[in-house]
Amino acid sequence: MNDLDYLDAAEKLLLAVEQSCDRINDDTDADIDSQRVGGMVTLTFANRSQIVVNLQRPLHEVWLAAQSGGYHYKFDGQHWRDTKAGSEFFADLTRDASKQAGQALVFAAV
Repeated sequence: MNDLDYLDAAEKLLLAVEQSCDRINDDTDADIDSQRVGGMVTLTFANRSQIVVNLQRPLHEVWLAAQSGGYHYKFDGQHWRDTKAGSEFFADLTRDASKQAGQALVFAAV
């Protein structure tokens, strides 16, 4: 994967995270504050816990930091996969955000 391919895929992921937050806020009472600064999106929940998603351009990775830990993802051409467990980014984000929000939430690629 070259730099342009990485940036295209990574920007789509960040946009999908932001759009998922908008949809969740419209459809539930989760009240997630989503703030984007450059290549980083910070999700802040009502209990003040946070999840941070940020781009690691030199490594062609996306990192997710949540209460459950930190995770690194690489794009396999279709999905962002955890470099250790092989799990999919949006499944992991859904799991962690649901736990931190105290209710079932769904994050998905656009």
